[in-house]
Amino acid sequence: MFENLTKTDLYAIISGVFTACLIVSNIIAGKTFSFFSFALPCGVIIFPVVYIINDLLAEVYGYEKARRVILLGFFMNLVAVICFTFTIWVPAPEFFKNSEAFSIVLGSTWRLLTAGFIAYIVGSLVNARVMVYLKKVDEKKLFVRCIVSTFFGESLDAIIYITIAFFGTMPTDALIAMIFIQAIVKTVYEIIVYPLTRQVIGYVKGLPDN
Repeated sequence: MFENLTKTDLYAIISGVFTACLIVSNIIAGKTFSFFSFALPCGVIIFPVVYIINDLLAEVYGYEKARRVILLGFFMNLVAVICFTFTIWVPAPEFFKNSEAFSIVLGSTWRLLTAGFIAYIVGSLVNARVMVYLKKVDEKKLFVRCIVSTFFGESLDAIIYITIAFFGTMPTDALIAMIFIQAIVKTVYEIIVYPLTRQVIGYVKGLPDN
């Protein structure tokens, strides 16, 4: 299945993985979990993978192709939300007993959806832009590019999403703490998996273009 891959072939595969991770992260983001004494959205479990793939796309394929995948992910997530909303809206037969549970898992308020969409598009595009800019400054420092771009992207993502989604529903100090911890956790995640990110980027760079 993965024999004789080219960069073009892998671009299509990466786009699919990126979009799938984004949709899954948005489904599970409606629940929070306790991280020591802090609360974090469950999307933090898988969403960092989106930024790692973002780094790969920007590093290997450039900003324009990374932007296309980011916009594709945005569009497909919107399609998923529309499908979820319509599915919840249509009446269920009497024997279907899980309508409420189905709505809780796949339904979401427009406030959360707006927060997620804005945070994703801003954070992802900034991540890709910073990655490409730093590559022009010093092409040898891959580690710096990955971590700094992720920090900027994830920080903006956390600020936008948590502020729009939770402002007014919790104390301001708890809101600020959630933003800070989420950005740090996601950046540390990137640092931990950087050796794998470097290996994957090196592998993809070594593939033939077509």
